[in-house]
Amino acid sequence: MFNYGHLRNVPIVQKENILKKILIFYGTYGGGHIAAAKSIKNFIDSHYEDTDIEFVDCIEYISKFVNKVSTKAYVELTKNTPHLWKTLYTGSNKGSLSMISNASNRIMALKLKNLIKESRPDLIISTHPFSSHMCAILKKKKQIDCELATIMTDYHIHNQWLSLPQYVDYFFVANDQMKQDMVNLKIPSDKIYVTGIPVSPRFNENFNKSEIFDEFWLDKNKFTVLLFGGGEFGLGKNVAVKVLESTIRMFKDIQVVAISGKNKKMHTAFEEIVEKTNSEARVKVLEFTDKVPELMAISGIVVTKAGGLTITESLVSNLPIVIINPIPGQEEENAQFLVDSGCAIWIKPKEKNIPGIFKNLYRNKEKLEHMKECSKRLAKPDSTKEICDILLKPKEEIED
Repeated sequence: MFNYGHLRNVPIVQKENILKKILIFYGTYGGGHIAAAKSIKNFIDSHYEDTDIEFVDCIEYISKFVNKVSTKAYVELTKNTPHLWKTLYTGSNKGSLSMISNASNRIMALKLKNLIKESRPDLIISTHPFSSHMCAILKKKKQIDCELATIMTDYHIHNQWLSLPQYVDYFFVANDQMKQDMVNLKIPSDKIYVTGIPVSPRFNENFNKSEIFDEFWLDKNKFTVLLFGGGEFGLGKNVAVKVLESTIRMFKDIQVVAISGKNKKMHTAFEEIVEKTNSEARVKVLEFTDKVPELMAISGIVVTKAGGLTITESLVSNLPIVIINPIPGQEEENAQFLVDSGCAIWIKPKEKNIPGIFKNLYRNKEKLEHMKECSKRLAKPDSTKEICDILLKPKEEIED
């Protein structure tokens, strides 16, 4: 018979913190969904020890073929037939196209269920409407039982984000108007958080601006324009080219960093303008850079299309925004919101007086300062931290 008397005074060992399993779903249509997901993942990895994260492209997991075809179709539609894409985008908000989209999500949810059952997450975070809807479908059917969080990556709501909202525990949105629109749709306000769109913490860093000017061979005494040409989509290439040429020819005291992204034709067009105008000393053409936070820190204005990611980065950097080439649909809605908020102007493709617009803007310091202040009011630089804290911290700690 064993004698356990010697263990009577041994203190009880406390259990270690329970590991929280998190599944993050994103999509690769555009850069905003995956960038938001990465920001969340990186913050959790850096600040929360007792977590285990699985990071998954939801459509790629369901079918590599479907992902490849649908991604290519998205690029082709937005690039070559943007008005057709707008019709599809608008139609998927309600009506027959919405019904088709919902039906396909119900089918794809069956495949996604296998991953969720294997992973057994405590929390699922979605930065894409398809995965958000699929998870809500599974929760409605009682095939999964965990918390669901949806992070919207644009500045205007679309019904694809709001399918079966009663089964989603958290909605994170970019602005107060989105929350009000959702409340008007009878979604409880206590599950809607106006946090802004997740952004890399690098945009909150205090950079040495002199070093950045030197790194890119720029003049620290010149006003700097940061121009994003539109990336792989190349929408309205002529508008981007006109903006660059107008700036070069009209303002000798202004310098430009022009980023063409994956669009080789735009890159060639930019370089031809620089060569034609002998402006190599004050125009830097880049295909790609991972120094966007640094470049925004030294810029006085940003010229860009209205993707949720770049817009959010511009707002956090407190920059006045000139919008060109927005994709019809979600980006046009973003553009209109920013114009209405006072932090942006929108140059339409048929605009004939682009030089005049830029002349009035660049020389109007009061206008630029007003736009900058409006950007600052809209900016939510701590969005990533706030989202993660709401999801992972005990509620009493958040309230304190």
